[in-house]
Amino acid sequence: MIGPILLAVSWLLLRLEGRSLAAIGVNRPGQRAREFAFGFLFLGGVSAVQQLGLSFAAGDPFVVNESVRPGALLNGLRFTVNSVLYEELVFRGYLLYQAVRFLGASRAAVLDAAAFGVYHWFSYGVIGNPVVMTYVFLLTGAYGLMWARAFVATGSIAAPIGLHLGWNLVAYVVFSSGPLGAGLFVPASGAVPLVAGGWASLALNVLLPLGATVVVLWYLRRVHQSPKP
Repeated sequence: MIGPILLAVSWLLLRLEGRSLAAIGVNRPGQRAREFAFGFLFLGGVSAVQQLGLSFAAGDPFVVNESVRPGALLNGLRFTVNSVLYEELVFRGYLLYQAVRFLGASRAAVLDAAAFGVYHWFSYGVIGNPVVMTYVFLLTGAYGLMWARAFVATGSIAAPIGLHLGWNLVAYVVFSSGPLGAGLFVPASGAVPLVAGGWASLALNVLLPLGATVVVLWYLRRVHQSPKP
């Protein structure tokens, strides 16, 4: 329920300024649905490539989780949707809209990305481990930059939500790589989440996400030439 509550708060704050939810892109349903779908399919596909690549590198194929129950999958889906809506409405909603107005698109996007990276120090519980903190900041900050630029370029939270949900839903619910435990598919060994070492881990856990970020940023710059305030 946190998503509707944050959306209502955003609506109220915008109404106090004489604006509507159109300011954060809750409008033009056809266009927003296409932006959402593009983000969901692209980053969901990248997430699937990552998980299947880790499975191949580890020699541990995914198999259907025969013990999973529909209720557990629905709870996982609900958790994932709620967490994505919470993070997007906090980091890419009203506050980013105001940051773009006062700081400009580029500075606002960088600030948003940095805040998103720092936030994950606390949500992942890695405070005190400098190596892990650096990794988490760079990876989640890069994705935060991608989603912030998607908001700036399209003038809507639809694309960031689609990108974010595509990655998390495929990783968490489909391939059991996340805080939810076993999902639809699990490694044959039973190890959850799946872990691969060496160069494969570097390529799939670091280089692939960063490469996806570069592709999305390039696409946004090419297709959406004029950032929307």
